[in-house]
Amino acid sequence: MAISSSLLRFFFLSIIIFLRINFYPVGGQCLGEQTSLLLDLKSELIFNSSYSVKLVRWNNDDCCNWDGVECDDGGRVISLQLDDESISGGIDDSSSSLFRLRYRQKLNLAYNHFDYTQSIPSGIRRLTHLRHLNLSDAGFGGHVPIEVSLLRRLVVLDISSNYMLKVEHPNLKMLIQNLTMLRELYLDDVDISAGGGRVEWCQAISSSLTHLRILSLRSCGLTGPFHASLLQLHSLSVLQLDWNNFSTIIPDFFTNLSSLTTLSLFGCSLQGVLPKMILQIPTLQELDLSGNPLLGGTIPQSSNQLVLSKNQFCGQVNHLPILNNSYMQFLDLSSNQLGGPIPHSFFQLQSLRILDLSDNLFNGLPNLTTHHGLSYNLSIKASSMFDLDLSNNRIAGYIPSWIWEIGNRTLDTLNLSSNLLVYLQKPYHIPTSLYSLDLHSNQLRGELPPLPIEICYVDYSNNNFDKTIPYSIFRNLTSIRFLSLANNSLSGSIPTPLCNATSLRVLNLSFNMLSNDIAPCLLEDVINENLQVLSLRGNNLDGVIPDQFSVNCSLRTLDLSRNKLGRKIPKSVANCKSLAVMNVGDNNFDGNFPCMLPSSLRILVLRSNKFYGELRCDKIWPNLQIVDLSSNNFSGSLLRVNFWSWRGMMLQSGSHLRLNHSDYDFLSGSQYYQDEVTLTIKGSPQTLAKIWPDFTSIDFSCNNFKGDIPEAIGNLSSLYHLNLSHNALASSIPKSLGALTDLESLDLSANRLRGRIPEELARLTFLSFLNLSHNELVGMIPNGPQFRTFTADSFEGNTGLCGFPLNRSCSISIDGNGISLLPPKGKDEEIDWDYVFAAAGYSVGLGSIVWILVFCRSFRERYFEKIEEVVGMIFDGRDRRRRQGRRRRRIVRRNEVIRRQ
Repeated sequence: MAISSSLLRFFFLSIIIFLRINFYPVGGQCLGEQTSLLLDLKSELIFNSSYSVKLVRWNNDDCCNWDGVECDDGGRVISLQLDDESISGGIDDSSSSLFRLRYRQKLNLAYNHFDYTQSIPSGIRRLTHLRHLNLSDAGFGGHVPIEVSLLRRLVVLDISSNYMLKVEHPNLKMLIQNLTMLRELYLDDVDISAGGGRVEWCQAISSSLTHLRILSLRSCGLTGPFHASLLQLHSLSVLQLDWNNFSTIIPDFFTNLSSLTTLSLFGCSLQGVLPKMILQIPTLQELDLSGNPLLGGTIPQSSNQLVLSKNQFCGQVNHLPILNNSYMQFLDLSSNQLGGPIPHSFFQLQSLRILDLSDNLFNGLPNLTTHHGLSYNLSIKASSMFDLDLSNNRIAGYIPSWIWEIGNRTLDTLNLSSNLLVYLQKPYHIPTSLYSLDLHSNQLRGELPPLPIEICYVDYSNNNFDKTIPYSIFRNLTSIRFLSLANNSLSGSIPTPLCNATSLRVLNLSFNMLSNDIAPCLLEDVINENLQVLSLRGNNLDGVIPDQFSVNCSLRTLDLSRNKLGRKIPKSVANCKSLAVMNVGDNNFDGNFPCMLPSSLRILVLRSNKFYGELRCDKIWPNLQIVDLSSNNFSGSLLRVNFWSWRGMMLQSGSHLRLNHSDYDFLSGSQYYQDEVTLTIKGSPQTLAKIWPDFTSIDFSCNNFKGDIPEAIGNLSSLYHLNLSHNALASSIPKSLGALTDLESLDLSANRLRGRIPEELARLTFLSFLNLSHNELVGMIPNGPQFRTFTADSFEGNTGLCGFPLNRSCSISIDGNGISLLPPKGKDEEIDWDYVFAAAGYSVGLGSIVWILVFCRSFRERYFEKIEEVVGMIFDGRDRRRRQGRRRRRIVRRNEVIRRQ
C-alpha cells in the first residue's frame, strides 16, 4: 500500500513538472504593462507588413513568447530583436514606447530602412541597462548623439554601415569616454575623421576602452600613422581597419599586440616593407594585407590564414617559412609578382583548405608522380584542400593527372584558366566531388574531357578543342548551371542531350563551327524555365529559329548573330517576358519589324538582315539603350517611331534607375557571362566586350527611310551615338539635336538633308565624330571648339557649304558673276526669320533715337548733359585712383627710409 502511495505521488509530481516545463516560458510570464508597451510600440512603428516576420505576429497573448522578445524571470522585457523588419520610422526622440521599456539589456534595430533622413534618437539615453546595442545598416544619418555616451553599461556597440553617420559633434573621444565596459566596437563606414589630428582616434580608444577585444573601423576616413598608444589594448583580439587611407608603414609595435588573432588592413595604402616579426604573434590566425600595392618585402610565417594579395611581393617561393606550417588553412598570395615553379611543398600542407596563387608569374607545376614517388601521392590524398586557384600565370605543358587526386578526390573548385596548358595528362579521372572547373584561355586541344555528374560550373572557352561535342558527356548533367565552350573549333550539331541539363542558366557555344539546326528542345519547357543566357553567336547554324519558346521562358539574353539563320522571327519569342538582349544580326531573317518583342528589351540588334517595311508598332520599349537596325530594307517615315517612349535613353549618367544587365554572376567574381555586341561606331565596326549601363546608341543606317528627322530624338538626353546615314532623309537637321549633350558620334551622311547646319550642334562639347557629307546643306559651317577639330571629310559633297575646314571662304565668289559662296536662295531654301526680325528691330530702334535727337531740342540737351556727367565721373574716378596710388607709394618709401635709419 505504501508502495502504491509512493508511486501515485511520483506520478502526480511528474505531471506537475511536465506542465510547468511546457506551459511556462523560460523567462517568466510577461507583465501586462510590458505587453501594453510593446503593442503601443508596434502601433507607433512604420513598417512594411509584407516583409515583417516578427512585428506582424505580435498580438495580445504572452509577449515573452513573441518573436524578437526575451524576458527575465520577472516577466520584464530584457531583449528586443527587431532587425530586418523593414522599419522606416515611428521612433520619436523621447515619447516612443521604445524608450519606456527601461529594463532592456539588448536592442537590435539592424538592417532596417530609415533612409538616412533620421538621426539616432536621443531618447536612447533612457535605456540605462543596455549592454548590447546594434543599429548597423539601419539607415540612420546625421551625427551620433552625445546621449550614446550615457549608456555606461554597454559591452557591444555596433552602429556600422550607416553611410551618412558622422562622429563629429561629439567627437570620438567624447562619445566613448564613459563606455569603459565596452568589449566590442563596430563603426564601419561611419565618418570619424573629424576627431582632430591623425592619431587622435588611437589615443581616444586606447585611453577609454582598455578592455576592448574587437575593434572594427573599416572605411572610417582615417589616416596614418598609427600611434603606439594602441599597445594599451592588452585584450585586443580582432583589429579590422580596411579601406582607410593610412599611407604609412606597418609599425613594428604591432608585434607586441600579444592577444591579436585577426589583423585586417585591406586597401589601406600601406607602404614599405612588411615587418619580419609581424606574424610571430603566437595567437595570430588571420592576416589580410591585400590591396596595398606599395607594400613589399619577404613573406613571413603565419599560424592559420594569410592574405597578402595585390601587393608587390616578388621572387621564388621555394624556401618560404610558410611551407613548413602544418596549421595553415587559408593562403592567398594572388596578384603579386611571385615566379618560378610552384613548390611541391604547398601540396604537403595537410591542413591547407584554400590555396590562391593566381595573377603571378609562376611557370610550372611540380611533377609529383616522379618526385619521391609514393610519399607525395599519399600526402596529396591526405590533403584537406578543396579550392585551388592557379589562374593567370605562365604555367605551360600539361595538366597532371595527380591534380585530380588532391584531398583523396574531394577537390571542389579548380581554376587553371589563363595559362599556357596544352593537354590533359592521361589517364585522368575527374573527381565526382568537383563543383567548379575553369580551364578557359589556355591552348588545350583535342576532344572535350568528360564531366562529373554533380558539376555546376564549367568553362572550356578560348581553347583549341577541335572535335565534335560528345553526346555522352551531357547525358546526366542535371546540376550544371554554367557551361561555356565558346571560342574553340568544335564542329557538328548541337547535341540534344544538352536539353537534359534542366538546371542550366547560361549556355555559351559562340564562335565555333557548329552547323545544322538549332535543337528545338533548347527552347521548350524543360530547360527554358531556368535558362537565362543562350549564345550561339558566330557559328554556321542554318534553318529557322524554332517557334517553340516556352510560356515559362526565362531568357534574358538571346544571341544568334553571325549565323545563316533565316525566315521570320517566331511569334513565341513574346513569351520571354524578361528578355533584355536580343541579337540576331548578320543572318538572313526577313519580314516586317518584329513588333511582338517583349517590352523588357534593352538591346536590340537586327543589323545586316533582310527585314523590310515601315516601323509601325503600337508596343513601346521603355528600357531600350541600344538599337541597331542598320543594313536592312526598312522604309517609310521615322516620325512613326515612338522615340518619346524610349526612357532608357533619357536617363542621366549614373542614375539609380540604370541597371547593368549584362553580367550574370554564379559562383565567384571571376565566373560570369558578359554580353557582347558589335556596332558601327564613329564610322568603323567595334565589338563592345562589356556593355556599360550608361552606353546608348541608335543606328538606322543603310535603309530606305524618308522624310524628316524627328524632333523627338532631341529628347533622348543620354544618347551617345546616332547614325542615320545612307537613307533618303530630306528634311533640315533639327535644332533639337543640340540638346543631346552626351552625344559623341553623329553620322547623317549620304542623305538629302538641306538647309543650314544648326548652330546648336557647335555647342555639343563631347562630340568627337561628325559626318554630314554628301547631303544638300548650305551656308556657313558653325564655329565652335568641337567643330574646329573636324576635317573637311565631315562636310564634303555639300556644294553649298563654306567656311572652315573647307577651302571655300564665304566671302569669295564662286564664279565670275560675283555670286557669293552663300548660295542664292532657291525655292526650297527656308528663310531664317529670326535674323530678319532682329535686323528690322535694330533698325527701327536706332532710327527712333536718331529722330528724337535731331528734332527734339530739350531731349537732345538733357541727353548730352548726361553724357558729359558720365564721362566726368569716369575721369574723376581715374584721377582719384591715381592719387591714391601715389600716396601708397610715398608711404612705402617712407617706411623703407625709417628701417634703414
